[in-house]
Amino acid sequence: MSLALVWVLSPNAEVCTGFGAVDSVFWCRSSVVSSCVAPRSRSSISRARVKTNLKKNESTWCFNVEGQKTAGLFPVVSSMVASQVGEMGASSEQKVYDVVLKQAALVNRQLRSSGDLDVKPDIALPGTLSLLSEAYVRCGEVCAEYAKTFYLGTLLMTPERRRAIWAIYVWCRRTDELVDGPNASHITPTALNGWESRLEDLFQGRPFDMFDAALSDTVAKFRIDIQPFKDMIEGMRTDLRKSRYKNFEELYLYCYYVAGTVGLMSVPVMGIAPESKATTESVYNAALALGIANQLTNILRDVGEDARRGRVYLPQDELAQAGLSVEDILARRRITDKWRSFMKKQIKRARMFFDEAENGVTELSSASRWPVWASLLLYRQILDEIEANDYDNITKRAYVSKAKKLLALPFAYGKSVKGVNL
Repeated sequence: MSLALVWVLSPNAEVCTGFGAVDSVFWCRSSVVSSCVAPRSRSSISRARVKTNLKKNESTWCFNVEGQKTAGLFPVVSSMVASQVGEMGASSEQKVYDVVLKQAALVNRQLRSSGDLDVKPDIALPGTLSLLSEAYVRCGEVCAEYAKTFYLGTLLMTPERRRAIWAIYVWCRRTDELVDGPNASHITPTALNGWESRLEDLFQGRPFDMFDAALSDTVAKFRIDIQPFKDMIEGMRTDLRKSRYKNFEELYLYCYYVAGTVGLMSVPVMGIAPESKATTESVYNAALALGIANQLTNILRDVGEDARRGRVYLPQDELAQAGLSVEDILARRRITDKWRSFMKKQIKRARMFFDEAENGVTELSSASRWPVWASLLLYRQILDEIEANDYDNITKRAYVSKAKKLLALPFAYGKSVKGVNL
């Protein structure tokens, strides 16, 4: 199941070996070295808070970083958006509410003590920044190739923010490819544990390859917490062991793991507008809601594709209430009125999350709003296309045409400049 990056179109499953993600996961637990990742080397190059050792050897990159653990300014909501009352059990709602309040309090305390949340300056020996710049350029190339619309939006951001978002995008894509790419059949829980250990290393200033180096620099500059990254890996573990979801509460948590986490990773980079009157809690809730909305849309778009792989990402109890079953989906039976009625309710729920997300987009830094609005509007159109296909998402796959995407971009730009009420 492809994850829904909060501000990009759903990734394709094409570039796993190109990123070296799979091979380097195994390297973490064995002596295997990826064809595109060189062994670690040593040479000292200091940075503010992170001491980075970088050595470029012909076409390969060697990294070893020594330094203190990156401080986490943004404690992370490791659960679900505190909303949609009635959709989930009270215990889940309370858990979310408590964590959101704690996060908001900690972030606000940091704001009061530091004055702002701007990036930390680079302090490095001559030559180091050029190596990091090349790593960021490669991240940008990957983003441009596989998320063209989003990439165009990032060009409106400040250089520091756009590079950081590229680095986050690449890590999320590599992580998704572990269980959804061409080598997915070789991935085990042990391999994911290795990937998580590698994540911890890069957060402590010890990146393994050029993509890790870009992310390691990003999380140090923007003081991003590690927890949403770990939670995304937990979502990949879920995909290895689970292909059915009893109810929406189970599905919701999965959507948080694989998509809501991206909002938590990105808000510190996107930035909250200085003139915003919104609470930190509400901005993070909106970011989570957009991730959930995008992932629910992915699920509704890919019902038939997932069924061919033996996966059903729809609440089983709601299927039963509609007089349907998992077997109906796996057998790819014809579309009935029962199915149409069921899908109308699922689409309505996804739109509710999009509505909640809209409330927070205008609170972001002005230079960061366009790619977010573009993603939100384009994903909402996928739901329209499902309806246009008479709710047949079992034998058909809804998609937004290039013409409609192009038409959405200026509208998204207008939203980003003028706000919600155009």
